[in-house]
Amino acid sequence: MIGTPLLVFLLMAAEDKPAPKFPIGKETTYVTGPLDKEGYIDYETALNERLGKGITPERNANALLWKAFGAARDDRGREMPAEFFKQLGIEQPPKEGPYYTGIGTYLRENFKLDFKRDRRVFDLFFDQQDRAQQRPWTAKDYPDIAAWLKANEQPLAVVLKATKRPDYFDPLVFRRTDKGSGSLIADLPSPQKCREVARALTARAMLRVGEGNFDEAWQDLLACHRLGRLVARGASLIDGLAGIGIDQTASNADLQYLERAELTRKQIQHRLKDLQRLPPIPPMADKIDVAERFVYLDALQLIRRGGFSMVLAGLGVNAEKPEPQELKALEKIDWEPPLRNGNRWYDRLAAALRLKDRADRDKALDKIEQELKALKEESAWPHDLADKMASKAIGDVLIGMLIHLPATHRIQNAYDRVEQAHRNLRVAFALAAYRRDYGRHPAKLKELAPKYLPAVPNDLFSGNSLVYRPSEKGYLFYSVGVNGKDEGGHSFGDDPAGDDLCVRMPRPPLKQKK
Repeated sequence: MIGTPLLVFLLMAAEDKPAPKFPIGKETTYVTGPLDKEGYIDYETALNERLGKGITPERNANALLWKAFGAARDDRGREMPAEFFKQLGIEQPPKEGPYYTGIGTYLRENFKLDFKRDRRVFDLFFDQQDRAQQRPWTAKDYPDIAAWLKANEQPLAVVLKATKRPDYFDPLVFRRTDKGSGSLIADLPSPQKCREVARALTARAMLRVGEGNFDEAWQDLLACHRLGRLVARGASLIDGLAGIGIDQTASNADLQYLERAELTRKQIQHRLKDLQRLPPIPPMADKIDVAERFVYLDALQLIRRGGFSMVLAGLGVNAEKPEPQELKALEKIDWEPPLRNGNRWYDRLAAALRLKDRADRDKALDKIEQELKALKEESAWPHDLADKMASKAIGDVLIGMLIHLPATHRIQNAYDRVEQAHRNLRVAFALAAYRRDYGRHPAKLKELAPKYLPAVPNDLFSGNSLVYRPSEKGYLFYSVGVNGKDEGGHSFGDDPAGDDLCVRMPRPPLKQKK
């Protein structure tokens, strides 16, 4: 039997617990907590708990990456919140230290250049950096780029060490006003900083190839691949795009490495095994299923807190404060329909993106897009919040804002292109190993299996074999790309331009900028 003091304590505790503002459940709020002091779901904490579950600072690549980034600032020059480093489980880095310096900052600090005043000088350096990533070079070619890389030697060593860690947790610490407004995923400095570092790694790899340091060059390229696949584990679509962009940067440089590095057959096979051991890029459906869904649910909460102006304020847009009668009406709205309806949309979209067959996936996405287009055309913000259909209208407007199917489809295509590029890369290394053994390239790609590859990968976009055209001096092989049309190995930037994803050896010369 419970004693009186304990009973009083339990009753007081129950009274202190806030009443939920929304109906809690899997089909409504999706998560059951935690609740903030006003009774709203704390989606920041819920998301970070999912992202960081079981990840210790010692296993977290991002915890070490920020020791290389340092300065505790995001890409807008603002101080990173102390809570960010607390979530990482590390001390906030000191303001001064041997941190990674982007080339823009390097020019300002070492040459006292101003971007507006010296725009042409900046453009020249950025162009040199871009070309240094695409072809082997020496310090004599671009002495200032070589000096920039030398200045970043210590932080890049930390980055290489970080990429060997197995986990990646990038805490999302939301910048909110005292009234709770704020974009759920507004500040994502880690992916941007990692993209900058990837440019340095590939430029240094090409420098090392030019100098004959082939093993060190490969370690830079492999670190770039690992970095991209770590970043792609982040919560949002932005993380996914940054990750695949980094990986694609590495894949492009790999082909230059393969052509110019003087490797034995054994070395080539070891490089191929390194590529085969890389962890997969997480599917985009994971982002839709959790983080993007949370954005919608949290946005509904913002509206419940103070009208649509709260959503705009969360995005940094100035908006008029809601009238008292509007706030009163929001309290009486039935929020269950838009919660359930929003979850159904995200369930459908995630399920469509998880379809293995690309044709089936495109068909499912097209159907959702047509229905979403009709929803946008019919939906409008309710004139009267007391109307019994107001809750549905609010949810429909928000769905129309937050789910952009053409963009989602393009992002999925980008994922597919990177996957195909990686398939092509493995075939290219297998072809190089075959040539070391036989002094020529095979007449058909199927000759690569099973000695060099367990099986020759098909074209992801057509479902058929890759198009392969060996020649006396090299070869061309390609996938037909997103549009599914065989354009003879013409890619973006060719004349005429095409959509094929091709590998050509020897590598074509870099085009001169006009």
